[in-house]
Amino acid sequence: MPPPIDQQIAAAVIALPADQRAGATVMGYDAAGKLVVLRKGTGDMTCLGHNPKDKDFHVACYHNDMEPFMARGRALRASGITGGQVDTVRFKEVKEGKLFMPKNPSAMSQLFGGAFDPVKSVVTGAEALYVVYIPFATGKSTGLSEKPFGKAPWIMFPGTPKAHMMFSPGM
Repeated sequence: MPPPIDQQIAAAVIALPADQRAGATVMGYDAAGKLVVLRKGTGDMTCLGHNPKDKDFHVACYHNDMEPFMARGRALRASGITGGQVDTVRFKEVKEGKLFMPKNPSAMSQLFGGAFDPVKSVVTGAEALYVVYIPFATGKSTGLSEKPFGKAPWIMFPGTPKAHMMFSPGM
């Protein structure tokens, strides 16, 4: 059974800066375990709440422009497609013009692991991950490394629709 909606929303938006939380659209889980929109937001971000079926805490918030790409990934996984095949299908659909990718950079923030305290609305013990999607970007087009380099930002999945700039917490 998922937590109450207010707790799911509080946990889902914790990955965002405080000034973006109130306006975020939040997706979480109903009593049947189905992913549903818990709150339609007025802001630029969409947050996915923690799946109560998963042992490890995980929430992710991303710019609304990324929703078609993210929703397609969820649909493919729900249909039984797994691993790298999910991106193979999505990349092909982007190339064919069937799947939209934003032209502007799009941020995503995630928290992995740890535990959410619904009374205090805090997460302890989680690791943060911050990325900015820049579809088709490369090291050459950005001047960034295509491999991790200390705590410097770098491009992951260069040249693909899923290209994104990785940031290390504590930079």
